[in-house]
Amino acid sequence: MFQNRFGAVARLAELGCVLAALTLAAATAARADGCPKPGDEIATDRPDVTNSSIVVPVGSLQNENGINLTGRSSGRSIDGSNSRWRLGIAPCLEVLVDLPSYVSTVKSPGASGFSDVAPGIKWQISPLPGKLDLSITAGVALPTGAAEIAGRGAQPYVQLPWSWELHDGWGVSGMFTEFFRPAELTGRHMSEATFVIEKKLTERISVFTEYVGDYPDGARPTQLINSGGLYRITPTQQVDFHVAFGLNRNSPNTIVGLGYSFRVDGLFR
Repeated sequence: MFQNRFGAVARLAELGCVLAALTLAAATAARADGCPKPGDEIATDRPDVTNSSIVVPVGSLQNENGINLTGRSSGRSIDGSNSRWRLGIAPCLEVLVDLPSYVSTVKSPGASGFSDVAPGIKWQISPLPGKLDLSITAGVALPTGAAEIAGRGAQPYVQLPWSWELHDGWGVSGMFTEFFRPAELTGRHMSEATFVIEKKLTERISVFTEYVGDYPDGARPTQLINSGGLYRITPTQQVDFHVAFGLNRNSPNTIVGLGYSFRVDGLFR
């Protein structure tokens, strides 16, 4: 018991160090000439689980939304609108917030309710040589939703999304995430790893295939293969879809999702 508590405290201390480093880095911000500009195409954190390694431009507000239908052996559930708001506040720096989504069972008895609201901050460290982009995100899910859906207490997290542009429209990306749940009796920590192979078919159409693995302490992992695509209606509007399949018994059988995102530029003029 003592070791578990000590481990939780140590992880929170590590999170505090990361937040402090992030604040210091944001204060010294990266070179503005390498940061996203309002004329750039929209880059979203969906439809794949892997978030974009690119932040939104300064003075731009981006809204990302989606709905998912999840199938398990015990039944089905639907959740939405999975809304994330992102605001560029400085070169290579944005603040973001995940609004509560409603989860409802469709064919089986189970918990229904809202997820937590989760504010965060994201700093784009790159670009680095070789067209490698890297960001760091730190946030916390606040205990505003139903405990049966979102869990108990505040739940901090730290993410490292990255991407590497290859040739002929090909690219690879991924993300490492550490979730902390200090208020839970078990499963107080979970690691997540993703890896994506993507292809830009045209100037407006892209497709991807992604591996997603969640590895909680003291429990079996969940593993998914997630594939889908996106279509940019305009440089600042996007529609997308994805279909995921579970790779083990602990994972959902299928997940099907649709989404729409848009960005408004020039708010700070």
